[in-house]
Amino acid sequence: MNTTQLLEMLKRQLKALEQEVLQHDSRLPAAQRKIMQDTERFNQALFIQHGAQLAPCVEQLAKSIAQLEKQLKLRLAPHVVELSCERIQDRFTAVKRAMLTTGINLKAAEQHKASNRARFAKRQQSAHADSGFGWIANNVMQNSHQLYEELNKHLNWEKKIAQKIELLEANIENCHSVDKIKLQNDILLMHRRLGKCRQAISYIEDRIQTFERPHQRNNR
Repeated sequence: MNTTQLLEMLKRQLKALEQEVLQHDSRLPAAQRKIMQDTERFNQALFIQHGAQLAPCVEQLAKSIAQLEKQLKLRLAPHVVELSCERIQDRFTAVKRAMLTTGINLKAAEQHKASNRARFAKRQQSAHADSGFGWIANNVMQNSHQLYEELNKHLNWEKKIAQKIELLEANIENCHSVDKIKLQNDILLMHRRLGKCRQAISYIEDRIQTFERPHQRNNR
């Protein structure tokens, strides 16, 4: 494949991705956009973007392709062009993955709010402990507190693993080819751990909903 064919292929992929992202963003309810407005969905080495909408990523990806086109016209060194191509491919992959994981990111953001509500409920429980009915609150909230504590623990792990992935991905661009394979394996391992951590978060969330649902019905 020559450079002209390469650029044409990338531009076609970009156009197709743009349509997918437009559909993705248009389906997001305003409530979900608000919940995720401060959520970082990518490491900064890939995109500078916050929130659920992914249109800004398409714009940055278009600039990367334009930059590659300039590099080819200037006939820069092959390794420079190769790194640019790898970066563009990584960005395509990241956007597609983000479209698939919007639900997961939304749930994580919701659980942060749920954790805040749990802390507020705990303070209320302490404030009403002298009312004579504190034993009821303790009995109802005991397992819920444990679940929220476990959730917060896994959310912290999720954040640390994501930061580790970001660091590894930043280092891989500047390492030698011999070390690159090891770093790629390390990144794959961390992604697996991140996936398991998010599965655990999802499981805990379901347990919280199962536990709280009867109490919600009783309080209606």
